[in-house]
Amino acid sequence: MTVPLARRAARVLLIDAQDRVLLFQGRDPLHADRGQWWFTPGGGLEAGETPAQGAARELQEETGLVVDPDALGSTVHQRVTTFPWGDVVFEQSEDYFVLRVDSHDVDTSGFDEVETAAVIGHRWWEREDLAATAERYYPGELLELLP
Repeated sequence: MTVPLARRAARVLLIDAQDRVLLFQGRDPLHADRGQWWFTPGGGLEAGETPAQGAARELQEETGLVVDPDALGSTVHQRVTTFPWGDVVFEQSEDYFVLRVDSHDVDTSGFDEVETAAVIGHRWWEREDLAATAERYYPGELLELLP
């Protein structure tokens, strides 16, 4: 039996003026058989970071959007999820923030090597499209979290 590796993460529900939410499409580059899924910007916290600081850093790295951590406000959702990635199983504690922008042209030039290998693309999703899709997205309760 594999003991999951504990990990802390922070994620952002980035919503534009048309009430669309930004999601990335990704896959596990080591295990194509696990399929593809959509997910919010964000990732693991670095040592000493607060969730808001980590979320702001990840947002800049993954989308090019620079935001002060204080602008993210309070956590709007927390969850713990267990998932395999590569040959490791993680038990990840996540804090979610909401950030509204008028619009934003996503710049993925800040991706690290893992993100470059794992992320296939991105899309601004309308609520109706998320509700109708058969594609996997995370968190599963995303529709309930959207303002």
